[in-house]
This record gives sequence, C-alpha cells and structure tokens, in this order.
Amino acid sequence: MRHPRTLLAAALGLGLAAVAAAPVASAAPAQSASAPVSSYASVSAYQQSQENAAATKAFQQAVWKEVAKQRAANPGIQVVTVRYNASSAPTFRTQIARSTQIWNSSVTNVKLQESTSGASFSYREGNDSRGSYASTDGHGRGYIFLDYRQNQQYNSTRVTAHETGHVLGLPDHYSGPCSELMSGGGPGTSCQNANPNAQERARVNQLWANGLTGVVNAAR
Repeated sequence: MRHPRTLLAAALGLGLAAVAAAPVASAAPAQSASAPVSSYASVSAYQQSQENAAATKAFQQAVWKEVAKQRAANPGIQVVTVRYNASSAPTFRTQIARSTQIWNSSVTNVKLQESTSGASFSYREGNDSRGSYASTDGHGRGYIFLDYRQNQQYNSTRVTAHETGHVLGLPDHYSGPCSELMSGGGPGTSCQNANPNAQERARVNQLWANGLTGVVNAAR
C-alpha cells in the first residue's frame, strides 16, 4: 500500500485512451470488489498535473544517482548496466523479461539486468486508479508499478516496455503514433507495438553515451 506522506506520488503512467477491455497478454489476478481500477478521467487528470511532472524528474534522478554510485569505482565505463528487481511483480515476469530483451537489443550504451540485490529500481504490481506508472520511494530507489486492469486493456508487454522507457530517460508523448513506444495509450487499445522506434533508440543511446555523462547532464 502506498503511503502518500512518505512516498513521492506516482508518475509517468501509460495514459489510458479508453477503458474497454482488450485481450490480455497473460492473465492477471482477479480484482477485489473494493480495489481501485484505472479510468480515463483519473489517469488523464493526473498525467497533466504538476505533481506528475515533478515525480517524473525525481524518478529519473533517483535511478541515475543509484547507478552513479554503483559505477563510481569504474569511471571510464562506456556501457552502463542498470539492475532491476522483478520479485514483487511475479504476474508480469514474462512481460518484464520480454521488455528487457527489447530494450537490450535496441540500444547499445545501457543494458538492463535482473538482480536480487543492488538493484537501481524494481517492478511492482497491483491495483491503482492511476494505471501503470514509474515513480520513486523518495530514498534513491525507483520503481515501476504495473496495474492489473490497465494490463488487461492494453498490450501488456507494451505497457511494461513503455514504463521501462522512463527509466532510460524517455518522456511520455501521448500524441504520437502506435509506432512510437512512448505514445503509450494514446493510439488506443488496438496498438500492439512494444518496440521503441529509431528516434527513441537514438535518444536513449545519446543520453547514456560515455557512461553516465549524458544522463547526469540531462538531470540538471
């Protein structure tokens, strides 16, 4: 359960464009009658808020600072490894693994690696009226929350890859086409693309060029 007074609010959601159910990539646990469910109104309002914008920057900085500490002993490194822990999102293990594979085959200056210790961010799952999002716990650790309802409505691997894109420094761009991963839910539930386009791949490589130089500058 989230504690609003101690955790920075959720950010960077997929951006629901509809609430009609769509085929789910893998079955998600049934929701309880009292569980909050994602809706267009709640997600849309939050994503346009100043709170969302602030949490966006805070999440990226939290992950980057953690990686910087891990890499301080090797300042000349060219390819950064960002470690994540997926143990708190067992329902989405397949989608997380596929998302990692997609990003690792798409970019060259940063790699994602699953780890049970020393992770810079983690994946979590559950029900949230704001949908899926990336955020920070306020203590130098980022996390990606995967909402059950939203992952039933949208291609689940696309949701996961989209949120992981935020870890790598990409912002939301809901007005983009389905071919643009960071357009999130903008193109609607029929969009099945889970791969970043050429511009998104280039941007991530640019940010992570020469180790952490690019992302550190971007965070300022």
